[in-house]
Amino acid sequence: MTEEIVKSALSKVMYPGFTKDIVTFGFVKDIVINGKDVSFTVDITSSAPEVAAQIVEEAEKELQLAGAGKVMVNIKAPVMPRESSSHGKNIAPQIKNFLMVSSGKGGVGKSTTSVNIAIALAQQGKKVGLLDADIYGPNVPRMLGISDVKPEVNGNKVLPIKAYGIEVMSMGSLMEEGQSLIWRGAMIMKAIEQFLRDILWSELDVLVIDMPPGTGDAQLTLAQSVPVTAGLTVTTPQGVSLDDSRRSLDMFKKLNIPIAGIIENMSGFIAPDTGVEYDIFGKGTSEPMAKEFDTEVIAEIPIEPAIRTGGDEGKPITFVAPTSESAKRYMKAAESIWKTIEEINANGGVDNEAVQPTTPPGVSACSTGGASSAPQSSGGGCGCS
Repeated sequence: MTEEIVKSALSKVMYPGFTKDIVTFGFVKDIVINGKDVSFTVDITSSAPEVAAQIVEEAEKELQLAGAGKVMVNIKAPVMPRESSSHGKNIAPQIKNFLMVSSGKGGVGKSTTSVNIAIALAQQGKKVGLLDADIYGPNVPRMLGISDVKPEVNGNKVLPIKAYGIEVMSMGSLMEEGQSLIWRGAMIMKAIEQFLRDILWSELDVLVIDMPPGTGDAQLTLAQSVPVTAGLTVTTPQGVSLDDSRRSLDMFKKLNIPIAGIIENMSGFIAPDTGVEYDIFGKGTSEPMAKEFDTEVIAEIPIEPAIRTGGDEGKPITFVAPTSESAKRYMKAAESIWKTIEEINANGGVDNEAVQPTTPPGVSACSTGGASSAPQSSGGGCGCS
């Protein structure tokens, strides 16, 4: 029995849910051979016990067919997701954690980030949903290759669409292609609530929510409807983007949403022919802003042609090209985000009571009458202050 024979046998063991084997993924480590007996470690990204069990069973089978004697498989896996300890108003209580992905302005790659972070979290063993709450620009269906898929209706509820191991819902899946939405703020607020209340989400570990750009009605409605566990800000290196990103981070502070970090998109360019990285738009300019808001830049995602083609063709880079530089950075960012969520829950979770409306029914929270007739909470009432 040799290491070459062991690796050859283990290369027939596919990682559950993927078409790549555990050797190609680089999960097999510390191979020790003693005569015909073999022991090794499989360092997997999933905390699901059924994934580990399937790998052990198939690895033992393939090695025994290759002539091995006693086989010892040591599975190294992340801990199981922690139950959320958050409290306050929650119209989607079956969802343990909520991740708000926001940006101060459009065009910075927020939807691309949401898609790839959601898939990365799923690949790490979490049960993940992705809500495309960007009402005016719902691009997620195209990015996941489900533009032509319409959701099923179960009674008066809508079933989320499944793609790449995650549950998905988007206004783009409910509208006719090319249809415009000319909605006032109240309609947007109602749509956000319905996406949370009327979609049959499973018992998810985390719902990743791709928000519209800015800091308006949609963000406030979400924060008042569910206790948002953490917020993620997406920016690009240019100063005009950083100016708006500061507003996004300030919004998290005012809504009492813990900050999971900043993702700097278009941070350098990786030439597809040479693999050399060039800082054409700048790089690392988000660091001072991160320090200002007591957070960190958890990923610098370069411009990589595969990200653009993957988005257009419905083939997210984190799933179809997991060994690419961008996919590795998304995976690392997802690990950082989950670590933050775990820490938040371990320290008592979050509470959205302070941002609940404090005005009488039927009175605008931002009107002079509403502001004067209602007691103000520590969150500033409507959140407009």
